Formats: sequence, structure tokens, C-alpha cells
Amino acid sequence: MYDVVIPAQNEEKSILAVLATVLKLPIKRVILVLNGCTDRTLDLTRTILDQRIHTIYFAEPLGIDVPRAIGALYARSLHTHGVLFVDGDTSGDIYDGLAKLLAALTDGTDIALTNCYPYITHRAKLANLVLRFRGSLNKELGYFQLLGNATPTHGPHALSAKALGVLMPEAIAIPPLTLVLAKRFDLKVKVATSIRHQDLKSPRKHRRHARLIAETIIGDCVMGLTLARNEEVSRSLGKHKMLGYHPERRFDILQLWTESLITTHSYCENHLIIPRDTPWLGGYS
Repeated sequence: MYDVVIPAQNEEKSILAVLATVLKLPIKRVILVLNGCTDRTLDLTRTILDQRIHTIYFAEPLGIDVPRAIGALYARSLHTHGVLFVDGDTSGDIYDGLAKLLAALTDGTDIALTNCYPYITHRAKLANLVLRFRGSLNKELGYFQLLGNATPTHGPHALSAKALGVLMPEAIAIPPLTLVLAKRFDLKVKVATSIRHQDLKSPRKHRRHARLIAETIIGDCVMGLTLARNEEVSRSLGKHKMLGYHPERRFDILQLWTESLITTHSYCENHLIIPRDTPWLGGYS
């Protein structure tokens, strides 16, 4: 069966709604990756007495997208059949879309994506710029006719056990690189569902956050383009290095987590809150 990975940082307003949605799915585990929470997110999640909920707790923030990789590696260590990623702030009624992503895995898809911008022809300038780079990477990889601008960067998506087995942790933590490696390893990729961005019901963020997110995604896509072209991997666009939130990604913790899972080191156990009477096997080949 499949697992759901939910990264969350200070999502007390939405986390219970997200859990209510995903727990209706035919899944084996919900893997919460709580990092840098200073609100009631952890306390609220512990009020749901469901044996499927496994919590990975870090007191410090892990940075954007790294929690996804942390959760994916944990699921892989438990020999999951596949992982569905749902952000902790997506409180909308998106059950049908999530079910379609899991169905795509069952049908043999390795990377199932969501189109979050269906039927939209007029967008803000910043959104158009980000989509242009997303589209450029998909065109470089020969995926544009298949995926359009869809990417693991935005919206719920799912990875098969096969994809989890070949993707480097850093490629999950830098989502556009997932598509680069999908091409390299001949993974089956498709858009499995459409969920309008507003239907995710993610809270509006301040302008500075929007700018930094845009710069992060563009930088990630530039990295993907250089990697796809077998050039020196770079985030530089002309004279400007597109960093955004990239420097806050805790690749050091991701590396330690990866190594600890392989050796069943106590580091992982110290960050796990799992249901009573549920043995944690750990380790993966």
C-alpha cells in the first residue's frame, strides 16, 4: 500500500483538515514531517488517535522541500509501494484529485503530477516568469507536450517505489531535478489530475515570500537545465545567482538522515513519534 508524506511548519490552522482528507484514502501510513514548528501543530496532530500516523519531528526548520525528502526516505525504509506528497497548508477538499494520483501509481506511473493552473490564460507577471522557466525545463526534457508546465514543485504529486529507488534524496529536495532524473532513468511521468491553485486553499503569503519562492523555483529550474545539458550545475542567470530560499535547505540534516536510515542509527529514532506497538524496522537496500 501507499504512504502519504505531509511536510508542515506552523500549520495549526490547516493541519487537521489536511489529515481529515488524507486519512480517507486507502493508505498504509501518514508520515508527518514537522519542522521548526512554534505553534500548536504537533499538539493538534496528536489529538488524532489513528495508528497510521507516524510523525518525524525536528525542532529546527529544514528549509523548503527538504522535509519531503526526509519523509520519502523514511517511507522507502519501510518498503512503501509509493508516496503521495501533500503540503500541510493545503486544506481544500481535494480528495478526488489525491485519489487520482494514487490510481496513477497503481496503473504503473512513476511520477504523477497535478496541473494547478488549468484553463488560466491571464496571470501575474511573476507567475508567468516562473511558469516560463518551468516550461523551458519541460521542453528541454521533451516533456512539454505531456506535462505542459506541471512540475513536482507545485501541488500534490506522487512517486512510485521504483522512482524512490533511483532518485537521489537531493533530487526530491530540489523538485525540478526529479524530472531530470526521470528522463535519465526512463521513468513513466504523467499529469494525473487537475486541481486549481485556489482549490488547494493554501493561505496567501506576503510579497517578499512570493518573490523568494519565485527565485527559488527559477533557480531550481536553471539547475535542472544545466544538469539536463550535462553542463556544470549552476543557479546563475546571467550575472545573478537565483538563490531565494535555497540557502536555507538543510542538506546536512538530509545527509545525516539518509546515512542514519541505512545504518538504523539512533538519530532517526530520536526524531520519530510512531504509534504504540508499531515496530520500526528501518534500513533499506
